[in-house]
Amino acid sequence: MAILAIIIGILLVAADQLTKLYALNVIKPQGYIEVIKNFYYFTYVENRGAAFGMLQNRQWIFIIITAAVFIGFGYILFKYKIEGKLFLASVVLIFSGGTGNLIDRIFRGYVIDFLQFSFFPPVCNLADYFITVGAVLLVISVLFCKKNIARKVPENAEED
Repeated sequence: MAILAIIIGILLVAADQLTKLYALNVIKPQGYIEVIKNFYYFTYVENRGAAFGMLQNRQWIFIIITAAVFIGFGYILFKYKIEGKLFLASVVLIFSGGTGNLIDRIFRGYVIDFLQFSFFPPVCNLADYFITVGAVLLVISVLFCKKNIARKVPENAEED
């Protein structure tokens, strides 16, 4: 199951980066594209902060926070055998979204956002949605599926 999770994670990061490349090359020159009239737009934004534009131009904070989350989840994934599929899915989504935005922060100095609904003003990207859905699934998994999330791997056990 771990190999499948890694493959899915790589595909999600690739999807995020490809859609951001599209935004950079196609949407940026126009500023925005109306996809569904008065409802859904592709709006190019260079986000140099966090959600809703908070903490502008403090990329190092986000890189450190992302690294800390990766280390925490990495510890869990290597120290425990993940048995809950919902928990694993949430971790894959959070990792993928975090990786997609981390790539932008490191190589561009900002995150490309471009997905905008008329009823939800902030402009987001696929990685943001991966993180959001992953966080919701993580909460559901921890609150309602506690008994089958993970079990500690014995020190001398082989990984599958």
